Amino acid sequence: MSADDGSEPPSLRVAAAIRHRITSGALGPGDRVPSTRQLVRDFGVAMATATRALALLRDEGLVVSRPGSGTVVRAPEPPSRRGGRSPVPELTAARIVATGLAVADAEGLEAASMRRLAAELGVAPMSLYRHLAGREELELLLVRAVFRRHPLPDPGPSGWRAKLELVSRVQWQAYRRHPWLSELVSLTRPLLVPEAMAHTEWTLRALDGLGLPAAERTREAITLASLVRGLAASAAAETRAERETGQANDQWWVALDEEVRTLMASGRYPHLAAVPERAVQDLDALLEHALARHLDGLATRLAGTRPAEER
Repeated sequence: MSADDGSEPPSLRVAAAIRHRITSGALGPGDRVPSTRQLVRDFGVAMATATRALALLRDEGLVVSRPGSGTVVRAPEPPSRRGGRSPVPELTAARIVATGLAVADAEGLEAASMRRLAAELGVAPMSLYRHLAGREELELLLVRAVFRRHPLPDPGPSGWRAKLELVSRVQWQAYRRHPWLSELVSLTRPLLVPEAMAHTEWTLRALDGLGLPAAERTREAITLASLVRGLAASAAAETRAERETGQANDQWWVALDEEVRTLMASGRYPHLAAVPERAVQDLDALLEHALARHLDGLATRLAGTRPAEER
């Protein structure tokens, strides 16, 4: 089939149009490409056709799927994967950790093995052990590096609510930028990470002086962090599923489309049938909703702990 005889499959036509935007520079690395629904509207094609078009671009390595961000233009591979004879910088713990961050962010925590990092750095695997004791120390340093990149201001905004909103959003940003982070953050067996401990200290300080018993302040700090981490863990699970199956979230829903329509048309789930799609898929909005409702409850609790003249 030729492209000019009118018989070119629609999915190839759509893929070619998006590919041109990428190669021409109209869409750069990290830019979001049109969603399947946008392609349906723009090109007048079926949802399955739009899904196949994006799958073609993923297979070509031009785009990648990121939960919460949709499908984006893939960044060029680092020079270490393209070969070349440029001088190799001195091996340091900082370089190892930076490489580990890049690999974990792109491919998941399990991909950041010592052997893989050695290959990325162009050194023998055993040379890494001159700088790090092993995998456990690497993971500790990865967590430290992430929290170091997400510090909290001192003293921060005025008012307990503004402070708790800020610490929650800063942690959410850390989880979203580094989806693997939720795997290493534990609330029952926490890593002794000074930068992460500073977040907890900051939260407890925001709760100090509100009239809450010490045990309740502690539970509040843990509950708030759990709320953020719980949503982040859901996002991380979606990232892993996409990586392991090669099927983006929109493709997964397309595959279930007929079954979902049948169930919703049965009349057994009228409230589920009325749920807006965006309300489920927008995790950022979900975090804001959960945070607002939780802090509303805390405000009510605090109103009951203070004398009327102080409210």
